[in-house]
Amino acid sequence: MKKVSAALRARFKKVRFLLLDVDGVLTDGRIVYDANGVDARFYDVQDGLGVYLLGEMGIKTILITAKGSRCLRPRARDMRVEAVYEDIVKIRPYKKILKRFGVSDDEVCFMGDDFVDLAVMRRAGVAVAPRQAAAEVRKVADYVTQREGGRGAVREVAELILQCQGLWHRALKIYE
Repeated sequence: MKKVSAALRARFKKVRFLLLDVDGVLTDGRIVYDANGVDARFYDVQDGLGVYLLGEMGIKTILITAKGSRCLRPRARDMRVEAVYEDIVKIRPYKKILKRFGVSDDEVCFMGDDFVDLAVMRRAGVAVAPRQAAAEVRKVADYVTQREGGRGAVREVAELILQCQGLWHRALKIYE
C-alpha cells in the first residue's frame, strides 16, 4: 500500500461511509453478454471481504452505479452493503444518501473511475480512483490505488480506512 500523508490519514479517519461505483471499481469494467443477451461481470473476492470487514467495524458501504445488472444485487447482498442506487447522474443519489443517513461530505469516501463520477468525487470528503481510471478522474482523486478496479482496488481502500481508524487488527481478530 502507498504511503499516505498525515492530512489524508486524518480525512480517512472520519469516514463512516464508503460509496462505490460498480463498473471499473468493483469490476474490471468488462461487461460480458451471453447468447441470450444476459450480462455478467467479474467481481474480486478480496474486494468483497474488504467491504464485509468495513461493515463489521461499523463502516457502511453503498453502491452507486450508472447501469445496474442482474448480478449486482446478489453480489451486494453477499458483501452486505447497505444500499444500491442506480442513476447515471450520481450526484442525485449521493445527496439522497447524505440526507437519509444523516452524514456530511467529510464522512464519505467515494471511489469512481470515469467522468460520471466526477461530481460526487468533488464533494466527498475523500475521493479515490482505481489505477486505471480516466486521467481526469485520477487528477481529482485524493488517492489513486495501486491495484486496478475489479482486481483488489476496493480491498486496498478498505484496508486503508481500517488502518487509519485504528481498526485493522480488530478486524483481523474476527477470523481467530
